[in-house]
Amino acid sequence: MSLQAVRYSRGRLEVLDQLRLPHEFHYDVVATRADAFDSIASMRVRGAPAIAIVASLGLAVELHNAGAGAVSGSSAADAVAYIDEALDYLKTSRPTAVDLTNAIDRLKARTRAVGDSSKDDVVAAFIEEAEAIFERDLQTNLAIGEHGAEWLRTRTDAASDDESKTISVLTHCNTGSLATSGHGTALGIIRTLRDKKLLRHAFCTETRPYNQGSRLTAFELVYEDIPATLITDSMAAALFRTRRAETNLAAVIVGADRVVRNGDTANKIGTYQLAVLARHHGLRFVVAAPTTSIDLETHNGDGIKIEERKASELTQVTGAVIRDDGTVDQARKVRVATADQRVGVWNPAFDVTPAEYIDAIVTEKGVVERGPDGVFDFSQVMPERWVAIVGKEEEQRANRARLGAKFGTAVRADTGAPGPL
Repeated sequence: MSLQAVRYSRGRLEVLDQLRLPHEFHYDVVATRADAFDSIASMRVRGAPAIAIVASLGLAVELHNAGAGAVSGSSAADAVAYIDEALDYLKTSRPTAVDLTNAIDRLKARTRAVGDSSKDDVVAAFIEEAEAIFERDLQTNLAIGEHGAEWLRTRTDAASDDESKTISVLTHCNTGSLATSGHGTALGIIRTLRDKKLLRHAFCTETRPYNQGSRLTAFELVYEDIPATLITDSMAAALFRTRRAETNLAAVIVGADRVVRNGDTANKIGTYQLAVLARHHGLRFVVAAPTTSIDLETHNGDGIKIEERKASELTQVTGAVIRDDGTVDQARKVRVATADQRVGVWNPAFDVTPAEYIDAIVTEKGVVERGPDGVFDFSQVMPERWVAIVGKEEEQRANRARLGAKFGTAVRADTGAPGPL
């Protein structure tokens, strides 16, 4: 059975405090939007899908328990305005992951679709949609696992009936059950590879400075009896060079906090360097991302806002005390300095991997491969959003070009900016 980051029943939400893992299981009760915000901002819950789920359900629990009486005013419009304000507040909890923004857009659209009914109907519609976001995520993850495992099987000649052809993979950060509603995205592909008897071994990186790989991914792999080895981030190049042949190391599989229109991908800091190393050593580089993580409005990675974290994450570490006999004293935790506390620190939480280093982006709708022009075309896996966003932009550019021809100005095809003919 997979670990559960989120436990939910209508009116009650519990979120696993991932800062205490792997030494202690503790679920925080999240009863309000403020509780949800704090859980996300403090990184007690993390992972783009899980962030969106906790924000949505946190407000749903608040609304369920308080009832429509919490809304000032008596109309449906008053309820919509109240929910909008709460969602805009939650949106600021983590700026890089786009799943939260997409969930908020979906929730706002659902409450507006209720129309001129009562504020009780608006609240009920919000709660139902928040629960649907939670339920859909698990099915999304299972589909990503299937698509990703099949793509790797066909691209690497992996075979379950030939042990010599089983493959090893490396993953970065945490993208499993702890980052989602269950199964996971990148780690979900690894689970599915294991279930299909195609996986020989999984390597996971420590993922400095916050150690999501060593604290969380390594824990999940051990918990589910998946053969695994932990390495530091700086060991990847040596691993690729010296262990590739003996382990049949075939791919790097990572998650995504945001994938923009051309395929540039924001993920945990350290992902970019793994993509460069994978290309140099001939390994496949695969991004696992639900379509909710794809941002078609941002053209390339330069438009992604990168969150920067506090200096202490890099200069200090907190952990359980190791007894003299090597066992862990879970009741005793200490914080220790790992660097001179006066040193300057730059601590971006994410980096952007250019599309040119990514071989495939696996979604729940299928696998999108990098095109011959070096970018990704998501029109087939998300046609409605593609038409609504990209199609509208193309129509606007065409209109501007026609006006430019008519009135004697040139229009750049990429930005629509005018200039003299």
